[in-house]
Amino acid sequence: MGMLLKISHLIDTLTRFVGRSIIWLILAATLISAANAIARKGLNIGSNAMLEIQWYLFAAVFMLGAGHAFLENAHVRIDVLANKLGKRARMYIDIGGILLFLLPMCYLISNFAWPVLSAAYVSGEVSSNAGGLIRWPLYALVPAGFGLLALQGISELIKRVAFLTGTGPDPTLHDADAHDPLGTEHAQHDHQATATGGASK
Repeated sequence: MGMLLKISHLIDTLTRFVGRSIIWLILAATLISAANAIARKGLNIGSNAMLEIQWYLFAAVFMLGAGHAFLENAHVRIDVLANKLGKRARMYIDIGGILLFLLPMCYLISNFAWPVLSAAYVSGEVSSNAGGLIRWPLYALVPAGFGLLALQGISELIKRVAFLTGTGPDPTLHDADAHDPLGTEHAQHDHQATATGGASK
């Protein structure tokens, strides 16, 4: 299990890097939007390419950030039901959801997207708007985004199995313990602190 947890840690590192990087795309989209508005209103200059790059950037943030949302446990949950269940029951539900829904969905959508991406790349498809952008980079976000989400799904699967087998920390916590791939050092520290506290009482 230790090797799988190290793989999970590497995936988490990649996901965090992507998540922190795409923050700059939001800033870029904001600056482009402001500059575009000033150029249109103040100088009567417009560009369809500048308009389209804004939603290209937004699409990149949305698609590439899904894995990071999963890592940070920020995705949508049915908390009304989940909060009534124990921790182990929720872990089993997560495992079932990853295996039965998340990973198959990522595979199917990526598989459907590849022919569209390939055709757009070969043909050099361009936006129908005058002066618009080429389309294949936008289409490439679909397999890239779902590929990253699938990788994070595998990481979360490993962490939940590790938790259930007692070889890893709670993957739904996002503190120092959650970032320790083996969870051993922090677990020992917590155990010692608990024992010391109990003795002092």
